[in-house]
Amino acid sequence: MVSGHNRNIFTYDTLVHAISGAAGSVIAMAAFYPLDTVRSRLQLEEGRQSKSTLTTIRELVAKEGPCTLYRGMVPVLQSLCASNFIYFYTFHGLKELRSRRSQTASSDLFIASIAGVINVLTTTPLWVVNTRLKMRGIEITPERNNNEYTTLYDGLMHIWKYEGLKQLWAGTLPSLMLVANPAIQFMTYESIKRRLNVSLGGAQPPAWVFFAIGAIAKTIATTLTYPLQLVQTKLRHGHKYPNLPPNAGTLQILFYILKKQGIAGLYKGMEAKLLQTVLTAALMFLAYEKIARFVFRILLHKPILS
Repeated sequence: MVSGHNRNIFTYDTLVHAISGAAGSVIAMAAFYPLDTVRSRLQLEEGRQSKSTLTTIRELVAKEGPCTLYRGMVPVLQSLCASNFIYFYTFHGLKELRSRRSQTASSDLFIASIAGVINVLTTTPLWVVNTRLKMRGIEITPERNNNEYTTLYDGLMHIWKYEGLKQLWAGTLPSLMLVANPAIQFMTYESIKRRLNVSLGGAQPPAWVFFAIGAIAKTIATTLTYPLQLVQTKLRHGHKYPNLPPNAGTLQILFYILKKQGIAGLYKGMEAKLLQTVLTAALMFLAYEKIARFVFRILLHKPILS
C-alpha cells in the first residue's frame, strides 16, 4: 500500500486492479456474447420486430446459423480488454491519490467520470470497427459494401483510408455523454460495497454478493442511459433513416426516433441489452474481485484494497 505522503497513480496495486478488471470483462463477455449480438441486431435493423431475446436468438440461428451469434467476437474481446484495462487503471489510480476517508459516492462518481472520458477518447475507434464487424450480416450502405476487413487493425486502416480519420470517432459525443453509465455503475457498486464491508466488519462476503451488487449497479446505469446507447450504436454503424442526412448528429437521431416511433423506439432492444449488460457486469465484477483477491493474497500476502 502506498503511504499517504507518497501517493502515486503508477502503483502495483493499480496494475493488479486493471489486469483483473480486463480479465473479468473478457470472461463475462465471452460467456454472454450472443446476448450482445441480439442487442445490436435489434438496435440497428429497423425492420426487425422487438421480440423477446430467446425468440430473436432462435430466428437468427434458423436463418443465418449458430455462428452468427458469435460474429465479431474476437475483436470485441480484444477491445473490451483494452477498454477495461484503461478504465480500471484510471479509476483505481485516481482513487489512490485520494485519502480513503474522503472516498464517498460523489467522489466515486467524479473519478469514474474522468476515467470514462479518458477511456472513450482512447478506445472509440476500436468500438466503431467492432460495430461494423458484428453487423456484417445485415444490409449496409452501398459505400461500405466493399468492406473486406476481418480484424481490428484492418478495420481501423480501412475506415481511416476510405472514410477519413473523423469517422473512427463516430459516436464520440453520445459516448462522452454515456460516461454517465459506467460512472453511475461504479458509484453504485463502490457505495454498496463500502457499506457491506462496514457491516461485515471487514470480512470477505460470499461470491454471489459481488454478482448481485454488480447486477444492481448495472441495472440502474443501463435503465437511465439506454436511449443514448441506442443512438451511439446507430452513429457508429451508420443510420438508414431516409429523411435524415448521413452525418446526422445525436439530437437529430434522438428526436427523429422519438417522433417516428415514440418512447418505445428509444428503448427498442432494451430487454436484450439489460439481460446482456446486467449478467455481463455481474459476472465481470465477480471475476474481477476474485482474480484481484487471489493475486494480492498470493503475491503480496494482503487483502484487496477497497
